[in-house]
Amino acid sequence: MSTIYTYQDFEQYRDAGRLLEFIALAIKNHLNSPEYMMAVDADLYDHQRDVTVNQYTKLIADRAGPGFADVTAANNRISSNFFHRLNTQRCTYSLGNGVDFQDHAIKERLGADFDNQFYRLAYKALIHRECFGFWNLDRLYVFPLTEFVPFYDEETGALRAGIRFWQLADKKPITAVLYTEDGYSKYHSKTATAGYDLVLVDDLRPYIVRVASTPADGDMVVGTENYSTLPIIRMKGSELYQSTLVGMRERIDSFDLIQSGFANDLQDCAQIYWIIENCNGMDDDDLQEFMNRLRINRVATADTKSAGIDSASLHPYVQDVPYESRMAYLDHIRKAIYEDFGALDVHAVSANSTNDHLDAAYQPMDENADDFEYQCIDFIQQLLSLMGVTGEGAVPIFKRNRVVNVKEQVDIVLAEATYLDDETILTLLPNITADMREEILTRKEAESMERLETPVNSPESAAIEEEV
Repeated sequence: MSTIYTYQDFEQYRDAGRLLEFIALAIKNHLNSPEYMMAVDADLYDHQRDVTVNQYTKLIADRAGPGFADVTAANNRISSNFFHRLNTQRCTYSLGNGVDFQDHAIKERLGADFDNQFYRLAYKALIHRECFGFWNLDRLYVFPLTEFVPFYDEETGALRAGIRFWQLADKKPITAVLYTEDGYSKYHSKTATAGYDLVLVDDLRPYIVRVASTPADGDMVVGTENYSTLPIIRMKGSELYQSTLVGMRERIDSFDLIQSGFANDLQDCAQIYWIIENCNGMDDDDLQEFMNRLRINRVATADTKSAGIDSASLHPYVQDVPYESRMAYLDHIRKAIYEDFGALDVHAVSANSTNDHLDAAYQPMDENADDFEYQCIDFIQQLLSLMGVTGEGAVPIFKRNRVVNVKEQVDIVLAEATYLDDETILTLLPNITADMREEILTRKEAESMERLETPVNSPESAAIEEEV
């Protein structure tokens, strides 16, 4: 069982002059924790590598129990893509169009790359149970659970320090960066030994460094400062605070094992096999030669006189692999995976479904999206607070990706058009983008101004009246 290191533990080791020892212990402990192992497995499933199926091996049993691997038997290991597909569906449903704010200036302060980085962070939070975002002045960096050790305050539960670590390969040195409220410091191991013989590379540095440049002196540091709190924020994947692999793993394993077993049976069980009667005198070489001639010439003779047998017979048999029951189970388990995850199964809707049918199909996704977006809102508001941004305009807005019956929605808008203004109509039309809406409104406003500025008795006015 792994030990939980807190911020108070960090302070004790630091005050005792044992900081390097603490960093090594914390990293080792994190690598052995159940949370880390679950995150590693989630990454494998996300890359369509079913852990259970990949570890499955057929064994030849003897009287003493399982013996050795059966290298002659088929051992297909088919992994489905449910995990990546369904998590992508949940994440893109809320974040596929990015995050917006009532105050558009806030989005500009977050930087042009914020939507991409935040999507990566939110996706990792779903499959790992949590992920961490580091705000570095004007850019968001993603620290997944597999690369970050958090230290929480025992009294408040706040995240007050952490270690980001990485290693290019098992036999390569480890690099670690310690983040605290007072700044960050960098460490590097001299070798790739299990002891993590870390040495200090960069001493404690502040997060914000202000530089001024003059023609005479060049760049000069004119001031340094830190944030009011640790500039690393945790985001949970859901209120359950667990990986989406929990509960889903067993169903995926069952589906993949049935698929793999089906393929193995088709490969192991030949469609036609032969039984030669009264040919006990044929050894393995004789049987192999017989089968080779049968495959090539389509006819073969069994030499039975040398074995003292007067008559011999050859019978072909056809073997059918059970199909209907397995396909029925695969269809059942696939539907159960979608239902338990709360995802949209495209097979459950048709091309002529009304918007009411589509809304009903999207209901489970909406419920999960509400929970997911609450975690997104909490993270973004903590980030904006760190940046000193507050107010009603700082509430994030999500535009969910949905399939709709466009014709039905357009007909409804046009039927109500007489009661709506131009901007509302263009906003409600599903095939009009925000850029198209702004362009149309700008053009209509310019045309209206042109009409107002045209003299009443001018030729242009007469032409306009004639058109009307």
